[in-house]
Amino acid sequence: MIVEIHGVEVFGHHGVGEQERRQGQTFLVDVTLQIPEPSSDALAGTIDYRRVRDIVHAVNESGSFQLLETFTRAIADSVHEELLPEWVRVRVRKPGIAWAEWTAATVERP
Repeated sequence: MIVEIHGVEVFGHHGVGEQERRQGQTFLVDVTLQIPEPSSDALAGTIDYRRVRDIVHAVNESGSFQLLETFTRAIADSVHEELLPEWVRVRVRKPGIAWAEWTAATVERP
């Protein structure tokens, strides 16, 4: 079963430029997980989507990342380690770029 959580919004002080790190900016995080199908209609049989949200927020608040790629990797690693999905894909989008609608980095973990 595929579970998708798109557009988790976080405000962080990530980036290469001093100004973007100082002022901070919004990032949008998309997490896609492959998990076993639940055997019952109970939350205990699946991944609580709020835990995914909390992991994204915890990584964002853990420090500052210069690269979008390393920020994305840190989220993917944390989701993978804490929730143990069969597979996870994390995409972090950085909207509001002067020359593009947004930029992004995507990481997958088996």
